[in-house]
This record gives sequence, structure tokens and C-alpha cells, in this order.
Amino acid sequence: MKRLGLLAALAFTFSVMVFPSHVLADEVEPQKAVLITGASTGIGRNAAERLAAAGYFVYAGARKAADLEELNKIDNIMAVRLDVTRQEEIDAAVALIRKEGRGLWGIVNNAGVNVVAPLIEADVSELEFLFDVNLYGVFRVTKAFAPLLVESKGRIVNISSISGFLSGRGYGMYSASKHALEAYTDSLSNEMEELDVFVAAIEPGNFASDIGLTRCKRRLADTDAKPYVYFEERRQQLLARCRERLEAGVENEGTPPDAVAAAIERALFDENPKDRYLVVPRQVEAGWTMAKVMEEMLSLNARHDHSYTRDELIELMDAFWPFAVGEKSFDDEASDAEMRAFFQSWATRQGKAAE
Repeated sequence: MKRLGLLAALAFTFSVMVFPSHVLADEVEPQKAVLITGASTGIGRNAAERLAAAGYFVYAGARKAADLEELNKIDNIMAVRLDVTRQEEIDAAVALIRKEGRGLWGIVNNAGVNVVAPLIEADVSELEFLFDVNLYGVFRVTKAFAPLLVESKGRIVNISSISGFLSGRGYGMYSASKHALEAYTDSLSNEMEELDVFVAAIEPGNFASDIGLTRCKRRLADTDAKPYVYFEERRQQLLARCRERLEAGVENEGTPPDAVAAAIERALFDENPKDRYLVVPRQVEAGWTMAKVMEEMLSLNARHDHSYTRDELIELMDAFWPFAVGEKSFDDEASDAEMRAFFQSWATRQGKAAE
């Protein structure tokens, strides 16, 4: 499928990015295989079970022996020992999947961790821990499995977050890792397009998962942690909240991530997948995300020598709208050419100059 990469176009070029068309497997094609990292719990486990039940073969990455044993009991799932911070385990997983001989249609970079702390109180080791999993882990896994994906002309799905657009008190480090993953995904998409590999991002909101509970366990286990200098009262509140959450269990963490797993399946196997899938359990979370994106756009646009008018911004949105909602497609040559011409004129204001 073809897509107009607006952000890349504004930053670098006036061209339209072209992405490959993938056709869904029919009944005579071999069973498609997918690797999911962080598949022991939460979004990863939900997605693994959903895809396996749908007839796809899932290599489910996990670190603990008990989780590997449980995953291996599920039809169409093969558990793979995979810590995304350990290159030797990633290399071993590549060798195993090649040896299995199914090929690899897609990877779902789901493994992630969370740390909450004020930025001026946090230790640099906490930031390094976050990025080692949430960004460098994605980098390592994608690089290692890229040859298999190029062979299959397959897909890469990165599990980002609405925190890739939002941030707030205490969440600066986590949000930084997800903002970085957004940039990584954009560039990877542009690069892999030349190799007929499609890349998408999933942006989940606040669904039930173990990521927050795991963070709480680490925080409560750190009995040597020093008191904060400026935000100690807030730290104590967080610790108290962690005790409450652990006592309540994951079933009280929110809505199960079924909708996220469904979006992952669409990103992997739909004939015309989207670049990004915003998946939230509540309308207000969509509102937070869209308001922040629009706020930043308007702030960037305001009060400089090359600002666009309100009417011009709405004109651009109206031009993109039919492509975003599926009424038009960049696979259609006439629509593609029309949008190219429009954007060239709009971005440079050639049309305005002619008037």
C-alpha cells in the first residue's frame, strides 16, 4: 500500500512514501509464523493466544522457565527463551527459528518495562534500564531478525504507547523511551519500505497488564533506596499505592488488553494495514492523545515567519482525511498523483503565490 508520510515530507521532502501491498494468506499457503517478545503476560500473552487460536504459528518470547513451560502447552505456540537485553539469546532465537523452517512473517516488539520517578530524583541507572529494554531491545531484535523478514516481505509491529505522545509528572523517563520508539518506528518504516517490509506502531492506552505491578515489585524490593530530596512525600504516596495495587492483583488493573491484541492481528495480516493504531479503553484517553498532538502542532506552527493559517491547516487535514479513513488509497495512481500535486503546492504555498 502507498502512504503519504506527512511528518517525513514536512521535514525532508515533498514526496509520497510508497509501501508494499501484502495479500492475506489463503488456505493453500503455508502457516505464517510470528515472533512476539515479552509474551509471558499482558499484551504479549493475549496476542500470542489470539494469533495461535486464529491458526498462525507463534514463537513466544519469555525469560522465565515457568513461563516457557506454560506457553509450550498452547497449540500453535513454541516458547523461545528470549531476553531482549541479551544478544546471545537473540542470536540463539534467530538460529532456532531458521532451523524450524517455517520462515518468519512478522515480529511484534512487545517486551517493555516501566519506571516512575521525578527526573531530578531518578538515578541514571533507571533511565538506562528503561532504554535498554524499551528501545535498545527493539533495535537488537529487529536488526537480528531483519534478514528473515526481508525474505518473507513481512511485517514489523512495535508496541509503543500513548506515552509516545503524552508525558506527565513521574513519567518522563518512560515517556522518553516511548517517544524515542516513535521516532525509531518512523525511520524504520521509511527504510524497510525499500525492502518490501511494512512497519506499524500500536499505541495502547491504560489496559490491564503486569508492567505496573512489576514496577511496583521492584520499587518495594529496593529497601536501600534513598529518600527523595524534593519529592519524598510523593515517593511515599507511590509506595503506598504500589502496596494497594499488588494486593488487588492484575485483575484490578483495568480493562483486559483484548482490543490491543486485535489491533496487532490487523497490523500483521490486514491487506491494507495502518501506520499507527491508537487503542484505548476509554474515550477520554483518545481525547488526551489527540489534544496533545494538536496542541504541539499548533504551537509549532504559531508565530514564526513560515506559519500556516488556520484555513491552510484545515485544508491539509481535509486533503488527508479520505486517505486516513479509507475512502481513498495511495495504491490508486490517480489519487496518489493528485495528493502529490496538492502537497507540493500546499507545503511551498505555490498555489497562494499564483493567486
